[in-house]
Amino acid sequence: MLLNLRGKTALITGSSRGIGFAIAQALNAEGCKVALNARDQECLMNSTRQLMGSISVAGDMTQASEARRVVNEAAHILGRLDVLICCVGGGRSVAPGCETPEEWQRIFALNFWSATNAIEAANGVLEASKGVVLCISSICGLEVIPDAPVTYSAAKAALHAYVRGIARPLGKKGIRINAIAPGNIVFDGSVWAKKLSEEKNQVISMLEKNVSLNRLGTPEDVASLSTYLVSDLANFATGGIWTLDGGQTH
Repeated sequence: MLLNLRGKTALITGSSRGIGFAIAQALNAEGCKVALNARDQECLMNSTRQLMGSISVAGDMTQASEARRVVNEAAHILGRLDVLICCVGGGRSVAPGCETPEEWQRIFALNFWSATNAIEAANGVLEASKGVVLCISSICGLEVIPDAPVTYSAAKAALHAYVRGIARPLGKKGIRINAIAPGNIVFDGSVWAKKLSEEKNQVISMLEKNVSLNRLGTPEDVASLSTYLVSDLANFATGGIWTLDGGQTH
């Protein structure tokens, strides 16, 4: 398939490891010029060195001023911006019923405002390129997942509402936006990597009971769908929440 991504530019936030880095790898392999972003400068530089021709722009996307700086710097170095992928996020939080005002603020900043900050900052450059936005979300924003933190689920549900609601105003500017809602994704340092090392039998039982394909997902699974959604092959797709969970949600 002709994705027509060679020579295009992309900023992937939260991309020093895990899903974000896998997406950066996939786009780099398709000939995209990619800018990686994360808060940890050392980790970011180590990841950037693995992708020939890529650049790094460190910064905290949960802060609006930092998001503007990161977007502007990436667009300046790359010369333009065709693709913005919002991958900052994390599901580690307090157990349901133990929420605090501080934890609500932290989780919403990480999983929701990091995306809205980036998108609002990139509005102008993406309008100029008739670009595309992709947000990496979670199935926790689609339905109640047993034992999932309420803070995280609410933040991802808000992200889904935002993607659906902003699609029309962005579309009038020639910008597409979609989100992917992955299920259980395993990679080094992830929640599921920890569970596999500590509770392997319980994980196997959960997969057999709840997941049609009876396996955990990988960052590469998310990267493959991401590459399609930001390519010309998906140029009529916008405002969608694309579930990628191996058949878990109902």
